[in-house]
Amino acid sequence: MAIGRIAAEPRTGHDLTPERQFDRAWALTLLDLVLQRLQGEYDQAGKARQFEPLKPALAGGKESLPYAELALELNTTEAAARQAASRLRKRYREILRTEIVHTVANPTDPAEVDDEIRALFAVLGV
Repeated sequence: MAIGRIAAEPRTGHDLTPERQFDRAWALTLLDLVLQRLQGEYDQAGKARQFEPLKPALAGGKESLPYAELALELNTTEAAARQAASRLRKRYREILRTEIVHTVANPTDPAEVDDEIRALFAVLGV
């Protein structure tokens, strides 16, 4: 998972300012919250069994996921597995955006929200 990989990466000395540490901790906490909310939605919808196999779809590019294996694990077609992964990524982005809206000065300005999302990932080096 990308969050685990990001958290485990060693940081160089110039990255360890208190402000950078705070920003990084905030970003990781926010991404963890988004992941927890998404998992909760899957649990409530009775799709908890699908969540864990689909979760790697959040970490890599669309082509890096072994959809044939995923389809077998989910007992579905490869096309349905691709669709499920796509829906998971879309819902993750929606939840992330909703959480970011609560942190910006002007939540009705899409550009400000987009800037904050870019800043979040820049802090993580993604």
